[in-house]
Order: sequence, then C-alpha cells, then structure tokens
Amino acid sequence: MKNIETPNLYIKSWCGDLEAGALEQAMHIAQLPFAFRHVALMPDAHQGFGMPIGGVLATRDTIIPNAVGVDIGCGMLACKTKLQEISRDEIKKVLGIVRRIVPVGFNHRKTPLDINEPPAQRHAPIANEEYESARYQVGTLGGGNHFIEIQRGSDGCIWYMIHSGSRNIGKKVCDYYNKLAKSLNSRRSQMVPREWDLAYLPVESDEGVQYVQEMQYCQEFAYKNREVMAGLIADAFAEATSGFDVQKTINVHHNYAHLEEHFGERVWVHRKGAISAHKGAVGIIPGSQGSKSFITRGLGNPESFSSCSHGAGRRMGRKEAQRTLSLSDEIKHMDDLGIVHGIRGAGDLDEAAGAYKDIDAVMAEQADLVEIEVELTPLGVIKA
Repeated sequence: MKNIETPNLYIKSWCGDLEAGALEQAMHIAQLPFAFRHVALMPDAHQGFGMPIGGVLATRDTIIPNAVGVDIGCGMLACKTKLQEISRDEIKKVLGIVRRIVPVGFNHRKTPLDINEPPAQRHAPIANEEYESARYQVGTLGGGNHFIEIQRGSDGCIWYMIHSGSRNIGKKVCDYYNKLAKSLNSRRSQMVPREWDLAYLPVESDEGVQYVQEMQYCQEFAYKNREVMAGLIADAFAEATSGFDVQKTINVHHNYAHLEEHFGERVWVHRKGAISAHKGAVGIIPGSQGSKSFITRGLGNPESFSSCSHGAGRRMGRKEAQRTLSLSDEIKHMDDLGIVHGIRGAGDLDEAAGAYKDIDAVMAEQADLVEIEVELTPLGVIKA
C-alpha cells in the first residue's frame, strides 16, 4: 500500500498500475466534505462512473448512489461440490444444460418466481414499480462481465462459480436516486461539482431513507438471483454426472454500502467493486476466464476499511479490447489451458483474459488484506 497525498484526505492505494482516470476520480472523492479518514483503492482499481471500480469510501451521515453503482448487490457465489473428478465431456454436458435453463444477456424467465415483496411503496417506489418484472428476472445471469464457471479447486474438489447482480431493478434504482440527488444537490449551497457524478443524499433525509431501503432490497434480490441460478446449475450437474452433491456455498456482494464502525466512528462504507475482508470473513476473488480465482479469508486490515479487491480488474476498456486483442491468440490461450469456452468472434474479446490484469499480481498486492484458502482453476465457462 502507498499513500497518495491530496489537499484533503490521503488516498491509500494497493493498486500498482493505477490509471490516470481512476486516480482523478479518487482525488475527487477525497475532496468530498463528508468523506471520512481516507480513500482506499484496491489492486483491481480502474475508472468507473463517478467513483473508481475497486474503490472504498467511508462517509459520515451521507450516501452516494454512484459510489454503489448501477448493479446494486452484484457479487459472487461459489459452490464446493463432492465431485473430485469431471471429464471434458461431462463439463460440456453441464454447460449445455445450463445454457438451456439459465437465461443470459437480456433474456428473462418465461414464468415468474416468488421473491420477497419490497418495503411499503413510500419507502421503495422504484422496487415496487419493478417488482413484477423482477419476478421474471430472478435466476438469470445478465450481460457484461457476468459468468458461470466450472473450476477445479486446490482442495481436490470441483467447484462452480456465478457472477451476477440485481439485473434491471438495480440499475433503475441507481439511475433514479442519482438523478434525484443531482437535482437536490443543485439547490444546496455546498455543492459537489455536477461533472464529478458524485451526487449525494443525507441518510436521514426522506430521499436517503428511501435509497437505503431500495438498495438493501436490491441486495436481497441479487443474493436470491445467484441462489436460484446455483440451484439450476446443481440440477445440471446432477443430470450430467454421478455422485454430485454440494458441500458448501459462499455468496457475497461487491457493490453496496453498509453502516459499519471504523476508527471509533459509525460510517457508511461504500464498496464499489470491493468485498468485505473483515477478520475471518470468507470472500471470493475471481480472475479472468483464463486465469485462477480464489476463496479467501479476510485479515481485517483497518487501512482498507476491512476490504479487498472483487476480482482481477480490467486493464483495458471493452472497445479497446475488441480493437487490439488478437482473436486467434485469445482462443489459443484458452485452448492450451484446456478450458471449455465460448470465444468465437471479435465481439467476445471484451471479456477475453487479455482484457484483465494479472490476477497473481493483484493477489500479491493485497497480501496484507486477505489470505488465500483455495485456488480455483477454470475448466469451463459461460460468459454472458
């Protein structure tokens, strides 16, 4: 970790190759009048909207929708199975079944599932408005960098992993409250510059109470979304293999805000592309589809607000990856590793392994934040 001095708060960065855009956003965050103690940047940090992805910000009595992001509650689920061996043919069969029963991209379920109803309309107007649509989206993967992966663990077991979030409901909630916060902030004498995209809500205001309620509901939905998919994938394993059973399930968020105690004060910790690494907390840090992922145990480092990275982090944008990466090289990389994958054309290069940072370097940079419990090597992957 290194300290970066600003006119207001320090930025504590675990990122060895911090890009200029992410640093500029971190400098903005450090100038917020309600920011607490310092800003923390994880080793996977890269530029996002308003706040760097891989950024951690603690605030006093204030919450920032864009410091949580549009995919509220996005996170990882990992299942350890009783299988110790799986053939390539079985992997292909499992993935084929999964593609039939788990909708991906913009696809929704054809029949709705039961989910918890949102809080009362006045506390969660957007969630109530989106509730019926959300019943068709629970148990669906979504797009972007979301994935389902079969892996071999260093513990000798076969695992599977899911990366997904709150689907459209999370985006609707973020967009609504970010727009509302911008409107309210423009009327206040102490303004955050509009171009920073860091409009805020006092947590005790009516609007702040509503956002917290809606954010927490989106987290519940995202958690349930991953659980439903995990059950469907278990069904696919059971059909394609013999002796299958799930031993352990881990389910964590990496886009959220939570009221916690740090340095003797109760503050709102915004983790945008970061997971909790409180002392003893079990975490999931995925690599790219062509590299290892990790099950971790938090070390509770106070300087990171007990946080760590949520993955490898991008080293190039999507369009840059499609424009500059070699399709043949990326396919060869995956084939040489024996990974069952779906890279077929230039449009798939935005999620190729070459678009991401070196996960081993990322893990080395945060050795004081987490310890590794299990290494997971990819065997087969479905990208959204």
